[in-house]
Amino acid sequence: MTAPLLALDSLAKSFTMHLQGGLVIPVVAGISLDVAAGECVVLGGPSGAGKSSVLKMIYGNYRADGGAIRVIDRNETVDVATAAPRRVMALRCTTIGYVSQFLRVIPRVPALAVVEEAATAFGLGREEAQARARRLLALLNVPERLWSLPPATFSGGEQQRVNIARGFIADHPILLLDEPTASLDAKNRAAVVELIEAKKAAGTAIVGIFHDDDVRERVATRIVDVTRFAASAA
Repeated sequence: MTAPLLALDSLAKSFTMHLQGGLVIPVVAGISLDVAAGECVVLGGPSGAGKSSVLKMIYGNYRADGGAIRVIDRNETVDVATAAPRRVMALRCTTIGYVSQFLRVIPRVPALAVVEEAATAFGLGREEAQARARRLLALLNVPERLWSLPPATFSGGEQQRVNIARGFIADHPILLLDEPTASLDAKNRAAVVELIEAKKAAGTAIVGIFHDDDVRERVATRIVDVTRFAASAA
């Protein structure tokens, strides 16, 4: 049996409110799940259940309080929960992609270059990176007249589509999706579903959050209810 590309083992997270006398707010505890190549595991549960916190722990933006986050990086297993920051940054280049809800706008950089840069950082040549960027922007219905303009001038929906193109352009073995369709109309939600299905077919291990019931049902290999892992105050 092939080892999962991503494995969470007894993962836990809480937040300490230092301006509130050190109040500890528990979020999740005991999360254990595996994600294999070609799977799309969707995190379910109400707002505030800790879904985004789980994604941010996998990506290394949040440090886990306990447990392990094991990632297959080429022929090596890396525990993101204990890895040094430099190792986590390297994983983001080679292994773990992330699509957040919002584009971090880069001043004066054209949309095409914003998307293309994510591919060259992954190691693709400039010609291939530009071809992929053009294809993705077209698929996501970003008008070609906007490609040479900085996304700071775009609408929220246009910025999100540039963000999605940037997140999908590389071939990371693991892809994290934090409500990528939240600002999109039906036509563009369908385009994102197409991209997710292509990644699954290519063997990408996906963990996602989707507020749209239809998208969630169409892309999910299985749904994990995060409320099962709700932490309680000591």
